[in-house]
Amino acid sequence: MAILPIVQLGDPILRTPALTVHRFDRTLGHLLDDMTDTMRDAPGVGLAANQIGRPERVCVIEVEGRHIELVNPVLVASDGTQTDLEGCLSVAGFYAPTTRADHAVVRGMDRRGRPVRVSGRGFLARALQHELGHLDGELYVDLLESLDDLQRVGDDGELEDA
Repeated sequence: MAILPIVQLGDPILRTPALTVHRFDRTLGHLLDDMTDTMRDAPGVGLAANQIGRPERVCVIEVEGRHIELVNPVLVASDGTQTDLEGCLSVAGFYAPTTRADHAVVRGMDRRGRPVRVSGRGFLARALQHELGHLDGELYVDLLESLDDLQRVGDDGELEDA
């Protein structure tokens, strides 16, 4: 297992929709393990494969004590709204109030190719939508009305105006 470099805003892979995974083998398992290690080391609550420079439609999420691995995920339902601060490992050091659905349902597969369904509200719904956005070539900053909404995290961990 390895800690991999996280791609930052400006790299074109972050704007490229991820490719469908067709092989469910040991290589995919190693990718998911490396992504989990990288996410935890960052630290973060989610990581999409394109954030480590890989084109596969794969993400990992760790929220509310749940470790979720999703291969070829798609959002199948969402409802309600929530607005909260959101950040991204690929837009390091910045956060912004971002509006997303309050409830999200995602269908995909696990590392062995078995179907999975994940449903969540609140923070889990936000994380699911955030990671699926990455896999579609989108970033949370695309949802902002203005980049003036971005806030920088200072050395003391407090939010500052960007």
